[in-house]
Amino acid sequence: MSPYNLAALLSPASVAVIGGSDHPGSVGQVVVDNLLSGGFAGPIHLVNPRRLEVAGTRWAARIADLPEPPDLAVVIVPAAAVPPVIAELGAAGVKVAVILSAGLTDANGLRQAMLDAARPYGLRIVGPNGLGLLAPHAGLNASFARGAPIAGNLALISQSGALISGLIDWASTRQLGFSGIVSVGDMAEVDLGDLIDLFAADPHTDAILLYIEGVTHAAKFMASARAAASIKPVIALKAGRNPASGRAVRSHTGALAGAYDVHVCAFERAGIVQVESLTELFDAAAVLRVGQGLAGDRLAIITNGGGAGILALDAMTTREGVLAELAPQTLERLNAVLPAGWSHANPVDLIGDAPVERYRMALDAVLSDPGVDAVLVMNCPTALTQPRDIAQGVADSVVAARGRGVLKPVIACWLGDANQDVAGPILSAAGLPMFGAPDSAIRGFGHLLAARRAKAGLSGAQGRREPRTDDRAAAVALIQTARSQGRTLLNEIEAKDLLGAYGVTTVPTRLAATAQDVAGVCAELAPPYAVKIVSPQISHKSDVGGVALDLPDARAAGAAAEAMAARVAATLPDATITGFAVQTMIPLGRAHELIVGLALDATFGPVVMVGAGGKAVEVLKDHALGLPPLGGDQARAMIARTRISRLLAGYRDEPRADIDGVVATLEALSAIATDLPDVVELDINPLRVDARGVMALDARIVISQEPGLASRLVLQPGATD
Repeated sequence: MSPYNLAALLSPASVAVIGGSDHPGSVGQVVVDNLLSGGFAGPIHLVNPRRLEVAGTRWAARIADLPEPPDLAVVIVPAAAVPPVIAELGAAGVKVAVILSAGLTDANGLRQAMLDAARPYGLRIVGPNGLGLLAPHAGLNASFARGAPIAGNLALISQSGALISGLIDWASTRQLGFSGIVSVGDMAEVDLGDLIDLFAADPHTDAILLYIEGVTHAAKFMASARAAASIKPVIALKAGRNPASGRAVRSHTGALAGAYDVHVCAFERAGIVQVESLTELFDAAAVLRVGQGLAGDRLAIITNGGGAGILALDAMTTREGVLAELAPQTLERLNAVLPAGWSHANPVDLIGDAPVERYRMALDAVLSDPGVDAVLVMNCPTALTQPRDIAQGVADSVVAARGRGVLKPVIACWLGDANQDVAGPILSAAGLPMFGAPDSAIRGFGHLLAARRAKAGLSGAQGRREPRTDDRAAAVALIQTARSQGRTLLNEIEAKDLLGAYGVTTVPTRLAATAQDVAGVCAELAPPYAVKIVSPQISHKSDVGGVALDLPDARAAGAAAEAMAARVAATLPDATITGFAVQTMIPLGRAHELIVGLALDATFGPVVMVGAGGKAVEVLKDHALGLPPLGGDQARAMIARTRISRLLAGYRDEPRADIDGVVATLEALSAIATDLPDVVELDINPLRVDARGVMALDARIVISQEPGLASRLVLQPGATD
């Protein structure tokens, strides 16, 4: 994938502002002022039918009057004028345009007209309805943002233009600079994936920040993010954590797989580090742009305040990472240079009067310890020392260590606003991320671990996988039979047969056409029995009294079916009863009930789920999601993210459950998602799991109304790393 014709966004030789103005307070005037004040060295052309005399610019009445095609066009004209302007720019040879104009929608036809105008020329379009573009290394501020960022190594791609000005101010106070900022607007043509590709290849960019409200072209987005995350951190803040779905769904999986949660699992699969607030976005950026040398999860803490060290330890209890155990030789070095009252352990408490040399000698010793992967250096302000001197000493030690080839990340935490104001510029100049509180510093270390885990997940080797022997033809035949009868809901027998075609063990189940046939069907099965109603109008059978359990004999099973039929006829007279599913009652005993399922997300396509099952599944809300195709490693990681996984692992006298069997079931659902795009919802609830194995006790499958659905996988079938 290549950022075709987008290079001019970051380093244009010339810029034309179509609709540039000198009218005070207009968008066209603000953009022109920003271009001039940003220090852009190339020609700036203003295209406006009215003659303009703006120092530092060149005026043209029409695009055709420009002396040469500009590298970049910024379009600020009324919406109706945008399509013809785009056609003129394309004919003039312009390759990329940033459109700030709003009001180009599908409803009024202007969006499509704009795209149609650009297509013959290969003209790329950023926007419309955006704030603009900033490329500080090129002195380019082609936006109407307030303020100008400093040049640096962070790229920001934002779906909110309104946030950008605030983010620029926020970053400047933290001494964070940008390689580029793009307000993507409505993403009519250039999308998130295109811009991720652009910044992944940009030598000025060390980390890519994303503010995302929604993803378009999900397969391209995933491919771009995975490629970028393999070489530099990609950090995302996803808005819309609690959207109202407003949509009725028939399956438990569909109800549980909310859009936000699906984005989370997609980001993880793409190697993206996810954060939950703007504060975390910049905390992660600050630490990840200098933390690429992390080799493990062992953290050492150096502090001049014991209380601050304890607070850092407390913060670690809720996050990943472990406290490093200092080697004997490190303790000997510290004993030789620290006062007798030092802590003699990690955290290394230097005592409140610690001068700069004490910090430097302790930091040198700890950085040399092979059992330490990263160091948190903390300073609590006292009247005995100067925070500037401590910061300079720490910075010098870190720079010297890097010169010796010691690249372990060092995180700084200077408590107190005044302390931070003095130390911040010194530490930032040395490439040390600084935090103002122990918990935020530990959260920063957590971002380092998350980035390391994400990158390892992209490149990790998979174990040998046995070839699957699924009977796809049998599954397709079941789907075709249901569709020929006008059904989109497979009955329980069909659903279990389809699962069996993919190697999922199901409880033997027979179909009785009528309540009177139930007793005869029982002769083929061992008691006790479970009887369930089969109706295309009834999805959750227990909700309507359509399930009877622990029936001791055939006579009781038949009576239960007759009572069930009468109850459904009275409460749901429009429901068609097509039969009764009869099976041997499998006692739960000491087994666990799981739910595993498959749902179709509007953005990312098929999503696989695993979690605690049973009737209370939506109440417990204990589940994890994953995007197919899934290998064993992803399936096992999904299970580990659930709370019930701790029970599955065994405890006290409870044996370990067959987790390998659950993994195999998730792999089977992944294969169904890959092979059978007609399956849009699938539930196994409960999946009975104990030490002896797994068994699907109930199943529900919904198929699409129309046949021949194209695959909606956003990851290629080989992407199981």
